[in-house]
This record gives sequence, C-alpha cells and structure tokens, in this order.
Amino acid sequence: MPSPESTGPPLNVVLVEPQIPPNTGNVARLCAAAGCRLILAGQLGFELNDRTLKRAGLDYWEFVEWEHVPDREELLAGLPGGAFHLLTTHATTPYTRIPACWGDYLVFGKETAGLPKTWLKRHPERCYTIPMAQPGVRSLNLSSAVAIVLYDALRRVRPF
Repeated sequence: MPSPESTGPPLNVVLVEPQIPPNTGNVARLCAAAGCRLILAGQLGFELNDRTLKRAGLDYWEFVEWEHVPDREELLAGLPGGAFHLLTTHATTPYTRIPACWGDYLVFGKETAGLPKTWLKRHPERCYTIPMAQPGVRSLNLSSAVAIVLYDALRRVRPF
C-alpha cells in the first residue's frame, strides 16, 4: 500500500521513441488497467492520432493518464535520480531485482534499437533485463516486456 504522503500513479511507464502503433496502444491499455501513467518520449514512429494506435488501445484511451515529451534527453534529465529503471537486452541484472518504489519510472526503448547506448553507459546501475531461456531469442515484443516488468514491480509497490 502507498504511504499517506504518496501521490500520483503507482508507477510510470516510459516508451522512448516507440515505432509500432499497436505496441503503444497495447501498453496504453495495460497502463489503464494497472492505474499507471504512460509517457511517450522523443520522436514517435507514428502520429498520435494514428488509427492503429487508437484501435490497439480500444476505447481505453480515456482512462489512460499519458503525455508526450518530444525531447528524450530532456525527459531523462528530468527523472528523479533514484527513481528510474532502464530495461534493456544489454544488461545482466534481472528485472526481478528492480528496487521498485511508488512513483518510479520504468523506461523501455524503441522496438528496433532499444534505449540509447549513451543512457546505458551513463547509468549501468539502473539497467535491467528480462532473462531469456533460449539464447537465440534476442528480445520480446515491447508490449509483452512492459507487461512482465510492470506487473512484477506493481506487485511489490501495491500488492493486490
């Protein structure tokens, strides 16, 4: 349970330069269901009024607290120092070790390239991954990855 001084959503999901509208729509729907905020950062690979984006989010967009921050570097610089976690295939620490706290930011990169390498180098202690049993599988679908990490962190922040 959040402490009495906690305000805002339990967690924030950040998608940095997402490219595929249905993935973003699915994540928006997930955020609506979980009561979490969605932040889209940087240059998007689609228009925010894209039909497929809206279709993937179904009629849940009205239940999603979201915003678009056009400058991804400005977004990173504005995140609270100890309250963000970078999800990447270039880490070895599993997502289950994220020290999730109320209001934290879970940051995911674009489908085609992940997060900027400069971010990972600048914040190696904040990098986490979803372990893969099969080494030939490079990554998971973005919306699947967000669901896995978000609900695990949410379980620890706000037990159901």
